[in-house]
Amino acid sequence: MLHARYERAPLPPARPDTPSDTSAEPPPKPAKASGAKQRDPFLDNAKFLTIVLVGLGHVWEPLRSDSRAAEALYFVVYAFHMPAFIIISGYLSRSFTAKPGQIKRLITGVAVPYLVFEVVYTFFMRWADNPDREFSLQNPGFALWFLIALFVWRLTTPLWQSMRWPLPVSLVIAVAASVTPTIDGDLSLMRVCQYLPFFVLGLQLRPEHFEWAKRRELRTAAVPMLGLVLLFAYWAVPRMDKTWFLHDRPAQEMGVPAWVGGTMYLALFGCALVLTVCFLALVPRRHTWFTALGAGTLYAYLLHVYPVKVSREFDWYDMDWVDHPASRVFITLLAVVMMTVLCTKPVTRIFRIAMEPKMAWFFKEDAVTKAHERKSDKPGTPDHQATDQQRATERQPVSSSP
Repeated sequence: MLHARYERAPLPPARPDTPSDTSAEPPPKPAKASGAKQRDPFLDNAKFLTIVLVGLGHVWEPLRSDSRAAEALYFVVYAFHMPAFIIISGYLSRSFTAKPGQIKRLITGVAVPYLVFEVVYTFFMRWADNPDREFSLQNPGFALWFLIALFVWRLTTPLWQSMRWPLPVSLVIAVAASVTPTIDGDLSLMRVCQYLPFFVLGLQLRPEHFEWAKRRELRTAAVPMLGLVLLFAYWAVPRMDKTWFLHDRPAQEMGVPAWVGGTMYLALFGCALVLTVCFLALVPRRHTWFTALGAGTLYAYLLHVYPVKVSREFDWYDMDWVDHPASRVFITLLAVVMMTVLCTKPVTRIFRIAMEPKMAWFFKEDAVTKAHERKSDKPGTPDHQATDQQRATERQPVSSSP
């Protein structure tokens, strides 16, 4: 009995005898509960820089026809800027398990913006070009295909996460699509399939892979590697069609046999991976003046469409001053400024109603989820920091351009 009594009364944990005892370590401070502080500056920097490349690619396209150097730059940018952005998109989608809250955010953050901007784009093109343009939600307008692709990719994330060999399977799908002429333009299915492996690859990445990309040796090798690729692109300009980089049509429409199209796809896939690694090696790791802008890339992606289309529909590129080399540099800087402004908080605040609607009226309230969220939102609870991190990750826009 005496032995049992002592077992029920264990000794209290050791602690300092007096408050002045400095030998004991102070308890760790609770982590701050700010979701914004949990964002990775490296990924935000990469997202901002890729969205700038999106704008540059669209602005450069009318300039490339009479300049081999501009065409070479265009080739290099289009070879990796979409793959890089999609890889990051897949990486940020790793936590997607199709929970009710995640499905709701997928609808409000991807599906609804697609519907809104497809309607707006149709009216815009009626004003700018074709008064008889029809509504066609299954045929996305300029640059809107990515929202459809993102919706499909993220919705199927649990499937890819459960596979034993997800990347090889996705590559088989992509190569098969690249040689299947019966795939039409509805819902941009060709691009959905051909860009799929990059998203699946992102799902398989872990933080240590990005740490590996930050190594000094890679940064040192990245610049000469990009220089060699640029020289190769300059050589390839008169020998290669830029349509290969768009991944929006089968090999047969490119005038080559199916086996050539499949081989070409795999070669471009490998090239995109090499260039993406070089790009990530050069991305700043620390907080910079544009780090916070990485949260607004989806806004810049969808909004930059309209000034770009206006410049083309109203023949701004036909003006005499555009042909001067200094004018092309000015246009490039103007594109950088445009994409930067479209990522800023004033712009995101104005367009948030269309880009991130809450739509509480559309979804019924889940009492269990609501109670869990209330518990997780209390500072000091174990799930608080993790919940903020998950919300920040799930809300990060994962988009880019064709």
